[in-house]
Amino acid sequence: MTPPHLRVKDLGILVGLTLGAFFLDGYHPGVEDAEIYLPGILKRLNPALFPYNSEFFQSHAHMTLFPELIAGSIRVLHLPVGIGMLGWQLLCIFLLLFGCWRIARLCFREEYAIWCAVAFVGALLRLSAAGTGLYIMDEYLTPRSLSTPAALFAISEAIEGNYVRAGIWTVGICVVHPLMSVFAATFVVLLFLFQRRVRLSVPAFAAIALPLFPKVTPAYREVLQTRPYFFLTNWAWYEWLGLLAPFALLAWMGWLGKRNNLGATHLICRTLIVFEAIFFLVALLVSLPGRFENLAELQPMRCLHLLYVLMFLLGGGLLGKFVLQDRAWRWALLFLPLCAGMVLAQRATFPNSPYIEWPGSAARNPWVQAFEWIRTNTPENAFFAMDPITMQLPDEDQHGFRAIAQRSLLADNVKDSGAVSMFPALAEKWQEQVNAQRGWKKFRVSDFQKLKTQYSVDWVVLEQPGVDGLTCPYENSRVRVCTLDSKPY
Repeated sequence: MTPPHLRVKDLGILVGLTLGAFFLDGYHPGVEDAEIYLPGILKRLNPALFPYNSEFFQSHAHMTLFPELIAGSIRVLHLPVGIGMLGWQLLCIFLLLFGCWRIARLCFREEYAIWCAVAFVGALLRLSAAGTGLYIMDEYLTPRSLSTPAALFAISEAIEGNYVRAGIWTVGICVVHPLMSVFAATFVVLLFLFQRRVRLSVPAFAAIALPLFPKVTPAYREVLQTRPYFFLTNWAWYEWLGLLAPFALLAWMGWLGKRNNLGATHLICRTLIVFEAIFFLVALLVSLPGRFENLAELQPMRCLHLLYVLMFLLGGGLLGKFVLQDRAWRWALLFLPLCAGMVLAQRATFPNSPYIEWPGSAARNPWVQAFEWIRTNTPENAFFAMDPITMQLPDEDQHGFRAIAQRSLLADNVKDSGAVSMFPALAEKWQEQVNAQRGWKKFRVSDFQKLKTQYSVDWVVLEQPGVDGLTCPYENSRVRVCTLDSKPY
């Protein structure tokens, strides 16, 4: 049986798996939700940044110590931001795999089963949790990068009966990612109840939470339309499969665990089934038309993120124990095609960007090139506007303007709507700014001047061939950066 404490050999294997998982998953520090989280870190490092519209990312930043932690570490260590973010990304992958190791050793006796469990999760970082829009770990740093390992530490402590430590870890999750702490805390409580053989009844969770969420306004309802995955009624059949199949898989794995006396396997599977059932019920209530839409920001099916991590951890361990064992060729038959599939998925998501966007390396994506020019050639108080759906353009690869250009931006219809979905008080401001940019592709100089008059926007980012009559000090094959200032640039 594996020793309860990490040995030098184990540490070496975890470091190796961390590097392997990093190179397999890729690294894109300024994409997707980094547009929400990275500006919060940058703002703390340089308060002069983002004088306009900062509430679209500060609302998240004010709810967590995540930006303070990352910015503080960068400041103390005197690191460039890019190097600091890369270091944290590697550390978070290591902590995730370490948390997997801690749980795997409570379920399996054979070392090959334990390491197969850890490696299986490491190979699946790019896997999406059904229709939630969440990956097991993103290829950029977010609060979830820290909350997921902490949740695994809390669960391993709870399984061993150390509920004080489990509670401390859960509080730690709350100060980093309050929403994900709800799922971790629920799971730990369920573990406690099962271990104490307390009879369970599904709580009236929605009824308790309903008064805590504001009434839905027309503006907020418009925001919800940009997030169809909030409601189960909008999920595709394969996303429903990703929701319902775990019930059967967990029941089967739990049976195997009980039959073969596999440590905590049966307990975890049993707890996961009830855990998913509770939040599935809440999600069904939220999806009722016009009834509980104000609970949508809870996003109850995000419970699948933790469930998927634990389910594939146990699944990998069972594969290692009963199928792969200590036969290298069997490991190769499983992991080579699996890793190839993850590489193809990553390239399909970011086809116009390097697999790993190293700090300080020359950008190849024309949008990123333009954003980097803006960062080094425009004033910190510059206020930009661009097509509100720019992040969804096929060759833009979901790179965030604020995260890379480090300049203020008029509200967009991709990531800012996500912030509003969590903070409804921003809905009216978001709706007004997005409406002011409708018909962007047909804008002329007079339309841009209206934005300047109404919002003090003084720069615009345009697709080629741009608009006649504007001064554009930067352009490349895809993008023009133009000033609305009447003075010569």
